[in-house]
Amino acid sequence: MASVSLINVCKSFDNATLTINDVSLEIADGEFCVFVGPSGCGKSTLLRMIAGLETITTGEMRIGGKRVNELAPSERNVAMVFQSYALYPHLTVAQNMGFGLRLAGVTKAAIAERVNGIANMLQIERFLERKPRALSGGQRQRVAIGRALVREPEVFLFDEPLSNLDAALRTQTRVEIARLHRQYARASTIYVTHDQVEAMTLADKIVLLHTGADVAKFGSVAQIGSPLELYEHPNSLFVAGFLGSPKMNFLHGTVSAINEYGVQVLTQDGFTLTAHVEPAGLTVGANVQLGIRPEHLEAAHAGDLNTFTREIQWVERLGESTYAYLNGDTSVPLIARLHASTPVQANEPLTLCAPISKTHLFGEDGRAFRRLAV
Repeated sequence: MASVSLINVCKSFDNATLTINDVSLEIADGEFCVFVGPSGCGKSTLLRMIAGLETITTGEMRIGGKRVNELAPSERNVAMVFQSYALYPHLTVAQNMGFGLRLAGVTKAAIAERVNGIANMLQIERFLERKPRALSGGQRQRVAIGRALVREPEVFLFDEPLSNLDAALRTQTRVEIARLHRQYARASTIYVTHDQVEAMTLADKIVLLHTGADVAKFGSVAQIGSPLELYEHPNSLFVAGFLGSPKMNFLHGTVSAINEYGVQVLTQDGFTLTAHVEPAGLTVGANVQLGIRPEHLEAAHAGDLNTFTREIQWVERLGESTYAYLNGDTSVPLIARLHASTPVQANEPLTLCAPISKTHLFGEDGRAFRRLAV
């Protein structure tokens, strides 16, 4: 079991713009940490740096308290599961799983015992004598995971291992990975994905990395915390807009009043909505954005506070819920996830309630204002 420490780690290629920008974080013994972010944010590069497949430009990395900057991948006691499975096509499943152990000089008897035990746990024991071409995508991914497990490393590294699977297999394998982590809790796990559902359901800790037009922030950490921390208390527009499916709605407006209830915002279409936040540094007239998640919007009833009206563009009925897409401040529609029985139709107005306890507020610089308990 080993912790992983990154201290002011940077990575640049050919002395160009930083791909990884001053990343510092601690991953505790046995913790399941997920690196997440949009494509191109550097999450796979950061994982490969931990594995030793990419060099560190500046900064320090420690595994189990030991500096590993100069160590080869084989000396770090980590095991990596790749997106592409990376199985040897001419070897059987058993040979693929035991290949690393054979290189390490482990006896045939010990290899067979370990491979059989892991294969039974992953329910692939009947495939041990098959070649990879005779397996489905989900079975190949289990073999790749088994190859990592038999090595009994201190740290497991997963690089988007489910991206090549169909939706049903992704769900099944995600549950399997979560179960395996509980069973192998002595090993720390670092998992890279762009899928926020994987991040939210698997992680003890999420590390969300920046991308976008701001070069100074590219490849840096946007926020670190538990899944619920990032969901309930995003520290910026970027975090709020990335986590959540569908993403958070944003209403542009200006501060019209600040009082004991929080901050009142006059939206561009003339509605006054309140965000119960700490207004440090805010003044009346400041440009802000009020955020509310689709699942927190409700069809308004008489007497409700914090309401506004928009026209419905189209409706999606998904059985357990109904998604109403409404006119937004920009070309991006505003989305409300409503109860399936809510009577809504396209091209009709809909008045929505944004509960004060669920609203967020962001300044012109994208910074979130701290939400207060209601």
